[in-house]
Amino acid sequence: MESILTATIQAIGTMLGLAFLGTGIGFGILGSRAVEAIGRNPETKSDIISGVMVVAVVLTVLLLLLFAFVFLLLFYNPLTVG
Repeated sequence: MESILTATIQAIGTMLGLAFLGTGIGFGILGSRAVEAIGRNPETKSDIISGVMVVAVVLTVLLLLLFAFVFLLLFYNPLTVG
């Protein structure tokens, strides 16, 4: 029982760590490309910013869904039902 909980906690930590790392790198690349695009063509600033905001909202929603999955694993772990 304890080994299952230990493995679950370790998997949750890995999932959250990689998710935040990937999201941080993704936001950084997204921001740098957006600034580069605005620098090349300043007239399209509003279109670029609205596109960036859509992508940022989608990434944030996916991160919140990951948190829901993590709490599901923490409190309703199907491997510990017995």
